[in-house]
Amino acid sequence: MKIVVIGGTGLIGSKLVAGLGERGHEAVAASPNTGVNTLTGEGLADAVAGAAVVIDVSNSPSFEDAAVLEFFRTSTGNLLAAEAEAGVGHHVALSVVGTGRRPDIGYFAAKNAQEELIKRSGIPYSIVHATQFFEFAHAIADGATDGDAVRMPPVAFQPIAGDEVAKAVGRAALAEPLNGDIEIGGPERFRMDDFFRSALTAWGDRRHVVTDPHARYFGAELNEPDLVPVDGATLGQVKYADWLSADK
Repeated sequence: MKIVVIGGTGLIGSKLVAGLGERGHEAVAASPNTGVNTLTGEGLADAVAGAAVVIDVSNSPSFEDAAVLEFFRTSTGNLLAAEAEAGVGHHVALSVVGTGRRPDIGYFAAKNAQEELIKRSGIPYSIVHATQFFEFAHAIADGATDGDAVRMPPVAFQPIAGDEVAKAVGRAALAEPLNGDIEIGGPERFRMDDFFRSALTAWGDRRHVVTDPHARYFGAELNEPDLVPVDGATLGQVKYADWLSADK
């Protein structure tokens, strides 16, 4: 089966392409690096021709509110139009846990816009909402750094390994379309400030974590349940400490 992975050369996309290929599928990595640009439409028609499934794990090069909204609106619109023309039977998208709860957060609003386009497209679909990836922990800490302090809110945090995200998205792609969404998260739930306090120690990082209820994430203050999945979510098995040890 031909499966096109938009964003197929990135962190999750490359894992998907490799995993689907190992299962005998024709997994095609589509990204600007391979001549496929969802923003301009370059190479899209040829890429999705003959595809049974298209998986979109692409991301905006800018997280500024207006830029990320424009990216997901334009990119997803172009992609869905190309899929409709090609007769693609299943669109799978990777999104973020909490998009429906915090539409006031710019990035979440952009993902909501993407999801609405998918739902209205008429193409059978599945949306996978994931918590934050282990691989992005350093970037999250850097974004919260003020001098030698890392300001973190005391809210629930349940990150997941990128490998497990890729496997979950791959399973969704090979199953029947949900015409709905699922949530996935890591096996452990932390306080966000406590997680990063332990993580910095494990990294050998000399910065210190300051617990700050007003610390901002993508420009907004967080409430307790904003970043964690609801009951019934699919949980991974890889714990952060084990992942970190294996990654060294």
